[in-house]
Amino acid sequence: MLGSALRYVWQHPRRLAGALAEPAVLVEKLHDHLVQRWEYRTPVHFHEAAPDWERTLHDWLGAPWPCCAQAEFPSLWPEAISEIAAKGINAGPESFAGYNDGDRALVRAIWCLVRHLEPLHTVETGVAHGLTSRFILNGLERNRGGTLWSIDRPPLDPTLKQRIGIAVPERLRERWTLIAGSSRRRLPGVLAQVGQIDLFVHDSLHTEQNVRFELARAWAALKPGGALVVDDIDSNGGYGAFLPSISGFRALVCESEPDRPDERRFNRRGLFAVILKDASFR
Repeated sequence: MLGSALRYVWQHPRRLAGALAEPAVLVEKLHDHLVQRWEYRTPVHFHEAAPDWERTLHDWLGAPWPCCAQAEFPSLWPEAISEIAAKGINAGPESFAGYNDGDRALVRAIWCLVRHLEPLHTVETGVAHGLTSRFILNGLERNRGGTLWSIDRPPLDPTLKQRIGIAVPERLRERWTLIAGSSRRRLPGVLAQVGQIDLFVHDSLHTEQNVRFELARAWAALKPGGALVVDDIDSNGGYGAFLPSISGFRALVCESEPDRPDERRFNRRGLFAVILKDASFR
């Protein structure tokens, strides 16, 4: 453990000041780093993406395809990318401390879910630059209702910490509650406060341990007819291990569309999944 801590500080010297100010966060990060390194020794977790996942998703939602929400997206995406590019940020794979921003397909799926489900209560884990948060909040604004709770453990690097949620313009923040901390420490309290949720997005620490923790608690709080979105399902065993533990659902595997190839992925793109809870589920 001590050796890992010294290597971590050596490799990331700018995070030393933050680590000294928040030693408990450093210990938590080191634990997660070790779990992630251990889990990633296993082979890639293959899933077969649905070839026409957007049409299937809309069929399941009872929405037309193509839909008006999908038609809104092409103008909104480049606007968001250009705004954060003007702030010196090149969105895409490994753009935030080695992690990815939400890719075009993931965010488009979430956009349509927000516009069609019209969620009152949405919870997400993982914010980074806030591309996904921006589109959720934009959708809620167009729906004229709903709020978003976002949980993100800030980086130890002070420069990166200032970039949390930078893609979210001030005009959209009225409906937003941003909570600092890991999902292990913050998610149970948020769900207890919010009660039932309509939409949940996992895009935080991608280990089987953390994914199963988040999805189990979000599923218990999810309203019938609601949705869970799980990013990077090919990077860990969490999604595959979670599905056998639940019933009354439909699940859809979707291929990501990063702005540039992600060489770490078996398909150079990545995968995410949408899980819909049956409307009749009790």
